[in-house]
Amino acid sequence: MAPPPPPPPTPPAVTHNIPLRPFRLPSHIGTTPEPRFDPVENLVLKAQAAFARGESNYNAGHLEMAKHEFNGAFTTILQAPPELREDKRLQKTFDTLVDRIHAYELEALKQGDGFAEPAYQPAPLDELQSLTVPENPPLSERIREQAAHTVSDIPLVINGQVANFIEYFTSGRGRSSVEFGLRSSGRFRDMILRVLEEEKVPLDLLYLAQAESAFKPRARSRAGALGIWQFMPSRGKEYGLDRNWWADERMNPEEATRAAARHLKDLYTQFGDWYLAMAGYNCGPVCVQRAVERTGYADFWQLSARRALPPETRNYIPIILALTFVGKNADKYGLNLVETEDPWVYDTVTVSHAVDLRLVAEIVGTSVETIRELNPSLLRMTTPNVPDYTLRIPLATREIFQKKIAIIPPEKRVWWRWHMVHYGETLSGIAQKYRTSVKAIAEVNNRDPEEPLQEAAELVIPVAPTGGSGNGEIRYQVRANDTLGSIARRYRVTSDQIIAWNQLKGTLIRRGMTLTILPSERETAAAPPSRRVVSSTARSAALSPSQSGKNTVAQTRSVTHRVQQGESLWQIASNYNISVAALRRSNSHLGDTLRVGERLTIPSTK
Repeated sequence: MAPPPPPPPTPPAVTHNIPLRPFRLPSHIGTTPEPRFDPVENLVLKAQAAFARGESNYNAGHLEMAKHEFNGAFTTILQAPPELREDKRLQKTFDTLVDRIHAYELEALKQGDGFAEPAYQPAPLDELQSLTVPENPPLSERIREQAAHTVSDIPLVINGQVANFIEYFTSGRGRSSVEFGLRSSGRFRDMILRVLEEEKVPLDLLYLAQAESAFKPRARSRAGALGIWQFMPSRGKEYGLDRNWWADERMNPEEATRAAARHLKDLYTQFGDWYLAMAGYNCGPVCVQRAVERTGYADFWQLSARRALPPETRNYIPIILALTFVGKNADKYGLNLVETEDPWVYDTVTVSHAVDLRLVAEIVGTSVETIRELNPSLLRMTTPNVPDYTLRIPLATREIFQKKIAIIPPEKRVWWRWHMVHYGETLSGIAQKYRTSVKAIAEVNNRDPEEPLQEAAELVIPVAPTGGSGNGEIRYQVRANDTLGSIARRYRVTSDQIIAWNQLKGTLIRRGMTLTILPSERETAAAPPSRRVVSSTARSAALSPSQSGKNTVAQTRSVTHRVQQGESLWQIASNYNISVAALRRSNSHLGDTLRVGERLTIPSTK
């Protein structure tokens, strides 16, 4: 046996002639630093994102959502920690947002009432269709005997499901909804029956509207259906119910009733059965057609038993049948004692220019709410800006409306107002209420401004498009350390006036909010014009004093000005219609630069 091979020789130890050191990159080659979190940049991005969402909603016509997002953009900045709010980037972003959002709101005001939309009411069908009602054969049998004597122009099948909805509506939680529907039906019943008859469809389809909305013109479902007949936007457009900035005709009771009658007639033509037609009204004709094709049954009860229709639709027909039965047997359940609302009666007028609904109400001597109730499809506080729009007004007021509206220039009807004088009122008080001037009211009404007002006298009130007076309305943005009292003193008004002008709930104000100030002529000349919105007359007077004659107001005594961020001596001097030299003479302490918060004496100009 051969001996094993010898082990390999051990390699010699490695020695280093040069000591090893840690490897370092040259100083001119830097590693990429980790991004540092910038809280200010983060707030700016959040505010800008909220603004972008608001802008998108605004362009899509979703004004309430736009307003919510715009407010969110402001809140993002206003709720930042104090040390961040002083950062110039955040201040610049805030100022930009104020200007851009204000521009959107002014545009909205030109076309209506800013971002205001009418209040909607929940559609009762949302809750009804989700109910699960148990079968009760003995009850069904008893009600079936009563139904034998009930006459209806749609088939009135009474089974266990229908009978239990009858029980729910007459003695359960649903009784109050039936009572509400019966009360509301008085307003629209005659109109609905007339239109259904004109369109040659069963009159008892009236109860479909009761199921859908309880006759609430501004009922809105969770899915976005609107009006008495709960049209979705696409279906409404198909039947001529337009919607735009000013109006949504799905909430026009008569137009929507006619559209619903025609849609139901088309569905009956397609299916040859009123139950399937009503089912198609609920879930869509394609849904019903597919259920019929899938099962081979063109019968609602067969489709319902096989669950070929959505659960909501399986409840929909029994709900309508139960309401029909209860409505025709109201005396048996003590519902005949429910007092119904007065029928919907009105005059109509055709307006060729946009008109403010407040002006309409003042002219005919009623409330704005009454005008809106008569015209539930209007979304804004003005009529649409179209050549011919039919407006409903209270009965027997057409002639007086036509006479009075003719007095007001067509292009002024979205701004000007009509006022009936009450005991003790003065021209100056009325001018302040409407944010206009005594002189303007006197000129438009051809009267002496010193002449006492007679009770019940009627005045046309010329309100400037900006909502400001001829003397100049000031928009003041609240700054750090401002109080209501300090702002009032600055503009020589009272805190109560600022509260009234801005509809504040108290004296609490916060930095960043914008206040409307309506000073007298003297204070307008002396006040710093930050964010001022003035009429064209006031603007020309400010720019060309020599040409404005008696409208030019001289400053009769010196005032104090507090330097704001970004202001220069030239800008301040120009604002107060004095020279830089005069400003320096009155403030010998001035150096080469201004300090924010520094107080300057503004010399008199007279």
